[in-house]
Amino acid sequence: MIGTLVNAASIVAGSIAGTLFKIGIPERVKTTVMHAISLSVLIIGFDSALKFKNLLLVIISLSIGGILGEILDIEKKLNEFGNFLERRLARSSENKISEGFVTASLIYCVGAMAIVGALKDGLQGDHSILFAKSMLDGISSIIFASTLGIGVMISSISVLVYQGFITICASILKDLLTANVIADMSAIGGVLIIGISLNMLNLTKIKIGNLLPSIFIPIVYETILKIF
Repeated sequence: MIGTLVNAASIVAGSIAGTLFKIGIPERVKTTVMHAISLSVLIIGFDSALKFKNLLLVIISLSIGGILGEILDIEKKLNEFGNFLERRLARSSENKISEGFVTASLIYCVGAMAIVGALKDGLQGDHSILFAKSMLDGISSIIFASTLGIGVMISSISVLVYQGFITICASILKDLLTANVIADMSAIGGVLIIGISLNMLNLTKIKIGNLLPSIFIPIVYETILKIF
């Protein structure tokens, strides 16, 4: 859990700096920076998505995960929590705490480094990947918070819960977490990151939150293989 704690702290620190940094920045500059970030996120997504080991499993996982996500309506719950925070914390109608919270939470949680790093933390006590991710997230949170506001800082809670859960479960599921399973989980995460980028560019509105269960379908698949 040490790696995850450091990761969450780096997001908080970066967000505070970014929130202060955005004061006085013209709106047109914020828009251009946001577009640049969105394109960078797109590259990160493609890099992970193309490292799959079983393309059919990735497709099936996204389909099944989408069905489960719609039943649970995860996206709605994330937005409701973000809106709750916005009502509690916003000082003006210009604040977009919900958008910042949901967007940053998804970006920081569904990437390959979040999955693999948390697994290594739980399986081997190796914090190196999460420490590296902490540096990247800390820097990116400065940029995100400068455009999306304080909601980015609150996303550290999502990182703490999500990566912490994976770390705790990793030791229990270590026999199922083969290299291929981890690769396909990371690839699915990459696909979701591509979707986040498209949403950030306002090209579409994909319910990424409702696709989150997809990431864990390869573990179910591996469990079935071992049973039969």
